[in-house]
Amino acid sequence: MFTIRLAHADDKSALNALIKKSGIGLAAGFYTEQQAEAITREVFGVDSALVEDGTYFAIEAQGRIVACGGWSRRATDFGGDQAKSGTDRPLDPATEPARIRAFFVDPDMARRGLGSMLLDHCTGAAARAGFKALELVSTMPGEPLYLRYGFRPLERIELPLSGGVVVALTRMRKEIG
Repeated sequence: MFTIRLAHADDKSALNALIKKSGIGLAAGFYTEQQAEAITREVFGVDSALVEDGTYFAIEAQGRIVACGGWSRRATDFGGDQAKSGTDRPLDPATEPARIRAFFVDPDMARRGLGSMLLDHCTGAAARAGFKALELVSTMPGEPLYLRYGFRPLERIELPLSGGVVVALTRMRKEIG
């Protein structure tokens, strides 16, 4: 029913629409409406470097993108093209963890294993590239998935956004090698 494939540059508008829908739709119970709108508007979006690197994926169901996510061999922690956090310098697989980046699921398709499918795919690809660990910066809605998948919290982050809005995030890590 679900197929995973590389995301392409011409998917960008569909991916950004999914990201917006996911950012707002899956935040209930974790963030206020104001927090969800602010982080979705100011931070979330496609990071074109991931698409260009061939490390960003789309999951389709009946020809429609229903989830997306990727991994990175670059140091950027999070953020779409408009709001990257960190630098895009290459990571050293011998000494640094790969990054898990920008996982989003259509709220209508939540709880069907799509996040796990993406994590399995990305973990395998990062391991094949020589990485021994993964790190990510998780939103509160994503944290339960990452905890179930064996990631451990490293630090809590308070991300200041416009209008005095602050959003809680968590840096997490998992050894894979």
